[in-house]
Amino acid sequence: MPDRSAVLPGGIGLSRLRVYDTAAPDGVVGGTPHVHLCCTEGYVVTGGEGAVQTLTAAGYRETPLRPGAVVWFEPGTVHRLVNGGELTIVVLMQNSGLPETGDAVLTFPPDVLADPDAYLAAAALPNGGAPGTDVCAAYRRRDLAVIGFQALRAGGPAALAAFHDAAVALRRPLLTRWRQRWSAGAGRAAAGTGEQLDALERGDPGHLGDARVYAVDEPVERGRLGMCGLLDTYPAAS
Repeated sequence: MPDRSAVLPGGIGLSRLRVYDTAAPDGVVGGTPHVHLCCTEGYVVTGGEGAVQTLTAAGYRETPLRPGAVVWFEPGTVHRLVNGGELTIVVLMQNSGLPETGDAVLTFPPDVLADPDAYLAAAALPNGGAPGTDVCAAYRRRDLAVIGFQALRAGGPAALAAFHDAAVALRRPLLTRWRQRWSAGAGRAAAGTGEQLDALERGDPGHLGDARVYAVDEPVERGRLGMCGLLDTYPAAS
């Protein structure tokens, strides 16, 4: 079993992603458009080809994805992966654990976003999307989010600002839980670096003698239904 007493460097989250290979209502093959409220997300493309569609206050953009490419974007960026053929990605996620506790908000139409119960029902997957779950549920969720994403693109900056407001209102009840998880993961990792710098300034090498090596031989889970595809996941923050 992997040693789960330490977080990944910087408290990041790590997963491997095989992007969905079926078409949404607009004919585009790929994943579910959504936004993160606190987390920067990065992609390292390992196979296939495609693109990531993004929408920010600066406008719409489509960035090509090919093996070797590295792309990342900040909180507030609405993003949608497009699968041009066997697209596979290593995903690096800031603040490991926050996306799993609701940091991601899908681009459902405004009436769904305005009703927490309706949002929960539209976003939920059987068995939480655990490996072996019928993928059709994830496709239905994606298709509804694509409808909302199309409206956001057509609505311009005002529509995006309204979506951001709705996303914040929807997730405010979770902020205490998020802060606790961040404090135990990425926040603790950053604070630990500060403690090490303090020790080095004192000439104290004690933490160097406490070094350990960690290894995870394989994902702890394979084929979990994610927003953009099938996820092979690794241990997150303790």
